[in-house]
Amino acid sequence: MATFHFELVSPEKLLFSGEVEAVVVPGVEGQFTVMKDHAPVMTVLKAGIVEIDEAPNKKSKLFVRGGFADVAAGGLTLLAEQATPLEQFDSARLAQEIKNAEEDLADATSDEAQKLAADKLDQLNELKAAVAA
Repeated sequence: MATFHFELVSPEKLLFSGEVEAVVVPGVEGQFTVMKDHAPVMTVLKAGIVEIDEAPNKKSKLFVRGGFADVAAGGLTLLAEQATPLEQFDSARLAQEIKNAEEDLADATSDEAQKLAADKLDQLNELKAAVAA
């Protein structure tokens, strides 16, 4: 399978740089898969899982929260506000964050606050499912 260059950068460090076969990106308008010679596009990232296919039997997943994706002739660059490999997540901490988000949703009084709290809870539950998989 053909490869292309991919970089994943967070404010703290360069998390990934190398040749890959495909990357699944959580865009605000839905997930999309980037492969070699993908059409140029720039989009905002939503919180979600980035799946990196480096080789047929070498795959990795990272959780990203916010940022931008830029697909160009030179490859794919993700500039993430926060990015963490799934294997580094603490399940007890994640469970506490879900509990806090559920409380925030129950306490939300305005429509906007309810939407933000529901979005955060959905993202955390998506992360929990991805970590469990």
